Amino acid sequence: MTLGSSGGTGPEPEWIKSSYSNGDGPSCVEMAAADDAVRVRDSKKAEGPSVAFPAGAWAAFTGFASGG
Repeated sequence: MTLGSSGGTGPEPEWIKSSYSNGDGPSCVEMAAADDAVRVRDSKKAEGPSVAFPAGAWAAFTGFASGG
């Protein structure tokens, strides 16, 4: 998996999308780090809502998901 950025100038956070996100495949997510949380949204509906997780909870999830 590789990561790609969607910018990040101004008040909008910098969203990061995996290489698995594309128009032909299954739905994927992208994430953006904020000061006190990590925001997650559907990469195919960038204008839609996002959900925020405390940074510690996100770190625990990604550690578990990656097997580490």
